Amino acid sequence: MRAQDPGDRFAAVARELADLPAGDVLDRVAELAVEVIDGCDHAGVSLVHRGKITTVAATDEVVVTGDKQQYAFNEGPCLQSLGEHETVSSPQLSTDDRWPRWARWATEHLGIGSILCFQLFTSEHSYGTLNLYSDRVIAFDGHDEAVGLALAAHTAVAIAARQSIEGLSSAVRSRTVIGQAEGILMERYQLSAAQAFAVLVRVSRDENRKLIRIAEELVDTRKTPGTPNSSASTPTVDPRTG
Repeated sequence: MRAQDPGDRFAAVARELADLPAGDVLDRVAELAVEVIDGCDHAGVSLVHRGKITTVAATDEVVVTGDKQQYAFNEGPCLQSLGEHETVSSPQLSTDDRWPRWARWATEHLGIGSILCFQLFTSEHSYGTLNLYSDRVIAFDGHDEAVGLALAAHTAVAIAARQSIEGLSSAVRSRTVIGQAEGILMERYQLSAAQAFAVLVRVSRDENRKLIRIAEELVDTRKTPGTPNSSASTPTVDPRTG
């Protein structure tokens, strides 16, 4: 890494991550951390989803086991980085008293000498952490931290882009299904598009179910929403009042 221009290297990293399938991005990030950060022997990515943190990518079992034990003890550099929104470094883990149980366990069972954790965030969201493990003490220097910060920033942007694309795709799929459901109601009851949509909205509200679920059910079963049996039954709400 030191022999290359950092700007050129990370421009290449950004392009590589952008070109990868969504499912491969975080695995590649973990691999890159070991490749480009001199002090790093093992690396992984932890993400938070619905309040639960999970290791979603790891170069080896050292990371998986080390992260899992942090979650079990409810202490460790990864959790501190998430909770305090900062980069967390431990140059000599065996003497670090911030996480007494985990530090002792990781030193004795995994042979970890030092660790460096970066929060993965954008201006709008915090996603998780990039965790770098080393078998050596005092393994990471200022250059390693700068490279790690850059890699974490690229990773956060890649996660944000993936979620944005997935969100857009989901929205398009939902709108398509809702449009199909509207079409069924329009043909069956000679309704306008606005009236058909009003039927779906009212049934969604009355049954306390998401509108997309009502639409999916209508498209799949052809059963008119709000009616107990026949697909030809009149909806329980009057669509023409919408």
